[in-house]
Amino acid sequence: MSAGFIPTAAAADCDGVSFPEHIQWSGGTLTLNGLGLRKATVFSIKVYVGALYLAHPTRDAQTILSSREAAEIDLDFVFRVSASQLRSAWKEGFEKSAGTQLTQLQSRIAQLNGWMTGVKSGQRMTFLRIPGVGIRYALDGKVQGTIAGDDFARAFLAIWLGPSPPNAELRTGLLGGACT
Repeated sequence: MSAGFIPTAAAADCDGVSFPEHIQWSGGTLTLNGLGLRKATVFSIKVYVGALYLAHPTRDAQTILSSREAAEIDLDFVFRVSASQLRSAWKEGFEKSAGTQLTQLQSRIAQLNGWMTGVKSGQRMTFLRIPGVGIRYALDGKVQGTIAGDDFARAFLAIWLGPSPPNAELRTGLLGGACT
């Protein structure tokens, strides 16, 4: 369960992982936009199922990235990942998503990396974009902290929704397409 959220009835499933249709947070209700499966390496190892929640669901990535509304990405791991693998994935993701802002985001990326521990199958990372605040990170419902800045939040969400996601099927699923 995501930090600060109370899930309602289960609504969707991807690769055996279920997510509720709606989640509540102190600012209102977010609706499941889509589910995607993160696959890694040439062997297409299943790493996590991602869920994207939005105040106003849409299939338009640019609308989501430019929005000033809350959004949440949940990553439910189906494969063990070490802390160093997570840090490496964040580094690669931000290099692809942040563009010219990468330098000014470095200290906040380091803050995120400082919270990374290895995750096991069944653990869930939750990242809530709070407009005007930044990204709040929780692991298995326990808040680790908040990273300041709408600029950080936009670059963070662009890891999955920008032009160079970890894998194209993951992006498609988060934007409301099939979870494959």
